[in-house]
Amino acid sequence: MDGVKLTKTRIRAGVWEGVLSGTDRPALEVRLLETVVPGLTVTPIPDRALEWAVRLPVPVSALGEGVQTFLFRDRNTGETLAHFTVITGVAMEDDLRAEVDLLRAELDMLKRAFRRHCVETA
Repeated sequence: MDGVKLTKTRIRAGVWEGVLSGTDRPALEVRLLETVVPGLTVTPIPDRALEWAVRLPVPVSALGEGVQTFLFRDRNTGETLAHFTVITGVAMEDDLRAEVDLLRAELDMLKRAFRRHCVETA
């Protein structure tokens, strides 16, 4: 699917939405843990040649503890065109973003302590 592009437009009310462009015959599938996710719809966009509205209701059964990554793939070539990730049930302290924030806070504390030390010993 050379020149084919899948662009996310939004996720709203549990439905992933996007626009597929560059093909006259879309052959998409969505996979989660190598299993095809049901419910994908691909419909032509009126008055826009080679563009398709893509919608995927995120199945409740796919939501579970941890990180779930959904892959939009070309059924014919297996090429991944897009993906999205859902994180559920993970404690914030296990989240990488929380770790980075914690490291920043500790670095700020060390900088203040070092500056205080420099002032006191000068």
